[in-house]
Amino acid sequence: MIGQAKPDGYTPAPNLPQSGAWLRGLREAALVRFQAMGLPQRRDEYWRYTDPTRLTVAQAATVSGAGAGAGGVVSAAFDAAQALQLVFTDGVFDGAASSPDLALDGVEIDHLAEACAHDLHWARDIYGQLETNGQTPVARPLAAWNTAMAAQGVLIRARAAVLRPIQIVYQGTDMQADLILHHCIRLEEGAQLTLLETGCSGARSNHVLEVDLGDRAQFHHLRLQGEDAVAARVTHIFAQLGCDSHMRSFTLSADGALIRNEAVIEMLGADASAHIAGAALGKGRVHHDDTIFVTHGAPNCESRQVFKKVLRDGAVGVFQGKILVRPVAQKTDGYQISQALLLDDDAQFLAKPELEIYADDVKCSHGSTTGALDETALFYLRSRGVGLVQAQALLVLAFLAEVLEEIEDRDLAALVQTQLEMWLDRQQTL
Repeated sequence: MIGQAKPDGYTPAPNLPQSGAWLRGLREAALVRFQAMGLPQRRDEYWRYTDPTRLTVAQAATVSGAGAGAGGVVSAAFDAAQALQLVFTDGVFDGAASSPDLALDGVEIDHLAEACAHDLHWARDIYGQLETNGQTPVARPLAAWNTAMAAQGVLIRARAAVLRPIQIVYQGTDMQADLILHHCIRLEEGAQLTLLETGCSGARSNHVLEVDLGDRAQFHHLRLQGEDAVAARVTHIFAQLGCDSHMRSFTLSADGALIRNEAVIEMLGADASAHIAGAALGKGRVHHDDTIFVTHGAPNCESRQVFKKVLRDGAVGVFQGKILVRPVAQKTDGYQISQALLLDDDAQFLAKPELEIYADDVKCSHGSTTGALDETALFYLRSRGVGLVQAQALLVLAFLAEVLEEIEDRDLAALVQTQLEMWLDRQQTL
């Protein structure tokens, strides 16, 4: 259950998963937070564009729902990256489907289901702690529920540069299931790690990723989602960055029914940078919501939020992005852009960009645009013998080019580009 609410939004106290001493208190505290907040409601400021009941109340799954038959992104998209794979089948770690050898130099990988039975674990300083910090100033009750109830997930601690990517693969067959997963990542001083996520399963999924970056650490995150035609999914990234640490996160959402991706990033050390980017491709009864909150809490930090959406046939895209600059965060460089390409009159894009600045020596900007394909450019391509569908696809790829530049690893960017091209190829017309 992600939350079967009574009319007043209160959910009765459930039976918490069995936990060792280090985790039991964290779960109980999270449940108290959740019950104090209640389930999200449409009247809440950051849920006004997305109906939260699709994530909290059981819905009848039908193959005629959003994106049915569209194919979505495939879990094999990163096969060429030769990543170490951690597979979750129907929300449970699947050792048989995962890489046979999970040993990597410079990294320690544990499973929440096993670690929660211990009395002590390094993740006690992260699990639920970053989520708790991320509840202010905006309440995120579904993340608190996840902290209380998640029994599965991975705990990854990197002490050096990890040369091979780690990939988390979600797969499953039970489209009536509610899946809750909680991952914790710690990068020690100077460590480097690339994390890939692909796939989606279950009728409703609730994922939390907590990331703690030590000084001079580098974290790269790529996520492909949207395979399930009828699933509703909410994801949360809570990250805190130390001095001179760097984080890049990119998400490609292709079709799917309802996808809400939240990111709460806080730069606590000087000279840190955080780039959060995403591309969304939607056709039909699709709803994509990216809600981002970046806090500059130290001087000389940089942030970028770059989101682009391509929508048609009634698809809805949402972007809610905020940059908060605290008084101590002088020399801040904050940039935010959200753009949508509407391929017909039925698609819709809703944007809510925000800046809140309490420092006086900053460079911050934000912008949002919505438009259609450039008819002049389309005519130019067609006049040179390019077919209509191919010409439209070329213009869509050109529109998305800026967001792909946010992927620092060009080999991985090429794999994402292939996924974009595959989605466009599957469309009969644009």
